[in-house]
Amino acid sequence: MATNNSKKQINLELSIQVSLDGLSFCTLNSAEKELVQFKKIRFPQQLDPVKLLDEIHKIYAEENSIAEATQVKLIFDNALYSLVPGEFFKEENASDYLKFNTKILKTDFIAHEEIGNTGIINVYIPYTNIINFFFEKFGEFEYQHLNTVLVENLLALPKTDRPQIYAHIKNKQFELVVIDNGKLLLCNSFSFIEKEDFLYYILFTAEQLNLNPERFRLILLGAITKASPLFKIAFKYIKHIELLETNFSFNKENELSALNELEDYVLLKSFT
Repeated sequence: MATNNSKKQINLELSIQVSLDGLSFCTLNSAEKELVQFKKIRFPQQLDPVKLLDEIHKIYAEENSIAEATQVKLIFDNALYSLVPGEFFKEENASDYLKFNTKILKTDFIAHEEIGNTGIINVYIPYTNIINFFFEKFGEFEYQHLNTVLVENLLALPKTDRPQIYAHIKNKQFELVVIDNGKLLLCNSFSFIEKEDFLYYILFTAEQLNLNPERFRLILLGAITKASPLFKIAFKYIKHIELLETNFSFNKENELSALNELEDYVLLKSFT
């Protein structure tokens, strides 16, 4: 790692978030609680898992902080998942929970993990070629689905007297997480093109859950600002709308001062 401070080579944690349309990674010197490198890459078009791995090979070769990490977490960002109440989950039937909304191949590996201590199981399809690459480079490491990290951290936020709809916005896609009185009501992913599509999915979900737009709180995070067309159109139809307040206490090297904590909420929360 190119640094004159040898302490920064101790307990260097890597968190990398991968999707078919881009990836981002961040390294943390956990001894100093200091973020030492961050990079986000957006692909011109969506890749397949094979070409995605080619991109990871390039980054591994170019970025010293990745190769020198002593602890690794890999986050899979895709819509190939389903949340299942623990009392209904059986590992031998894992593919059955996915087959109604996801195309499954016989060769697909299906993973599952509990979201915190909720008893809710996230069943999903990771990219095994990428798992194998990181295992080859680092040995044992941890991987999770993006929504496991997202939902677990949203559920840990203070309870309020209103239902809360969280929209985690990415590139033409967003996750919608609905929480009421500390209980998860829904987690789903939606693709959209126009801002009207974004608003429609929120209002339709609220209607299906009998949530009043005059009462529930819409909390936005991810690639969003108050100047965004998505925020502006939602503001017209939903009474209580805000951006999520972040509370990260990491130190940052100077070149990372522009790191957007709201946009990269999941990546940063994966360290905690």
